Amino acid sequence: MPVGHCQLREERGRLGICWREEERGRLGDLPAADVNELGNIRMGHSAAIWDYKAAMEISKDWNGIDHVLLRNPQGASARISLHGGQVISWKNDQGEELLFTSSKAIFKPPKAMRGGVPICFPQIAWFLVKFGNAGSLEQHGFARNKLWAVDDDPPPLPPNDSVGKSLVDLLLKPSEEDLKFWPHSFEYRLRVSLAASGNLILISRVRNINGKPFSFSFAYHTYLSVSDISEVRIEGLETLDYLDNLHQRERFTEQGDALTFETEVDRIYLNSPNAIAVLDHERKRTYVIRKEGLPDIVVWNPWEKKSKSMVDFGDEEYKQMVCVDGAVIEKPITLKPGEEWTGRLEISAVPSSFCSENLENTGL
Repeated sequence: MPVGHCQLREERGRLGICWREEERGRLGDLPAADVNELGNIRMGHSAAIWDYKAAMEISKDWNGIDHVLLRNPQGASARISLHGGQVISWKNDQGEELLFTSSKAIFKPPKAMRGGVPICFPQIAWFLVKFGNAGSLEQHGFARNKLWAVDDDPPPLPPNDSVGKSLVDLLLKPSEEDLKFWPHSFEYRLRVSLAASGNLILISRVRNINGKPFSFSFAYHTYLSVSDISEVRIEGLETLDYLDNLHQRERFTEQGDALTFETEVDRIYLNSPNAIAVLDHERKRTYVIRKEGLPDIVVWNPWEKKSKSMVDFGDEEYKQMVCVDGAVIEKPITLKPGEEWTGRLEISAVPSSFCSENLENTGL
């Protein structure tokens, strides 16, 4: 994904986390979709633009950790904790929560909260089984357990990842303690955006500022809220090879028309398409997941037995969630000194169901 040549002026608000388009005479330089999105955020009177600075709030939780609340003109919202750089809430314009969080989640650093979108970096469980643990890292890496900083001056992204969106830029660098466990210097920049459409967008940029190459695996561990897991199916994974973590990571090929759930599922789908759909029949809602730089998809539901073994997860809560993660696992990313990797995830929630063959043609 190309980085750079942002053509519009950034006006940064308090803590540098607001983006506001002001040079309206230059809209002709933007793609039509971005111009339309700007048009959608008008406030109903002449030349009025949604004030994204006013649409962002910062508060502290009971642990003293900063939270950033993003809002869009239609009333959708996203909440991000600086602990782990984790999206912990995403609501539509009706105030309905779209991400699952366990009622038994532990909200106390350094533990990652069970729910939302934890960031798994620089390794996740399957990576360490295949390639060996990188030092003494825990199975899903340390990024989700660290305190991130607001990035006051991030390198620019293309206009379609900046214009017409409420956003926050975060930055993670390794501490001296981190380097003892994973001896590689890096800069990890995370942008979380809420579009006028209500879509949730996460863009990760990892740069090697080390003197030698390093490799890593990665996942956006996305907990989606569903009505009943037995009423959910996933389209877009048909005929794909997958690694089954419940069968010693043996390789299989998906045979069904769509993935449905009748027991525990813990799979890594390989070389997956850039768009898949998660259909919730009872709620008549479809999550559309679009991704770039993330070739693999992890699908996980712990089902009844495993749910009862997790202290931060309710015994029956497996019915209300499914994890569908954009990921890089089978073929880790290797960065030479100075190189940068970008991984982009966009999730939309639409009120009608449609088949996977229509995904590439939808203007989401």
